[in-house]
Amino acid sequence: MPRRNYDHYCSVSRALDIVGDRWSLLVVRELCSGPRRYSDLFADLPGISTDILAARLRDLEHDGILTRRRVGPRATTAVYELTESGAALRAVLESLSAWGAPRLGPRRATDAVRAHWFALPLGRAIAQVVTAGTVTVRIGETVLHYVIAESGITHHDGPAPEPDREFGLSLDDAIGVALGTRDLAQAAGAIARPDHPKP
Repeated sequence: MPRRNYDHYCSVSRALDIVGDRWSLLVVRELCSGPRRYSDLFADLPGISTDILAARLRDLEHDGILTRRRVGPRATTAVYELTESGAALRAVLESLSAWGAPRLGPRRATDAVRAHWFALPLGRAIAQVVTAGTVTVRIGETVLHYVIAESGITHHDGPAPEPDREFGLSLDDAIGVALGTRDLAQAAGAIARPDHPKP
């Protein structure tokens, strides 16, 4: 099926020609913290069909937003990761996250949730407490780490090798911090490294 486009000579519409299809930006969201296998993406995008996921991955690869490479002992497993152009969409996701947080409202019974979906707003909250350095955050079994620098905030899968700070949150606390209804310092079980004072 040919891709639709707006046929508007406008930078916003050109951008939407590339990432405006349903699921496209959510695929980018999933890849913001690092490479993912197809099965990982499918598991963390509840409601997407295999056909749509395959189509979005193909289109995003074609448009230079992500790349696919083979890994493993015999290079049999494909992983998808953002290109430099794709990583630049993080700023768009940050803005959408900040704009959407006050509109989230109470969680509905039909709403799927994944802890890492709150990585973007959590990063903003963490940067208010830790203005520079690396921070590991544990939300149940989900572990992320943040790098906070003058150039901005990035998040990555797994713990930081030598974090400056660590925070442990329940999923409900992580959601509250992300929405601004809970204070990070009060919600988190903050663990300071031995050479850093406890908050």
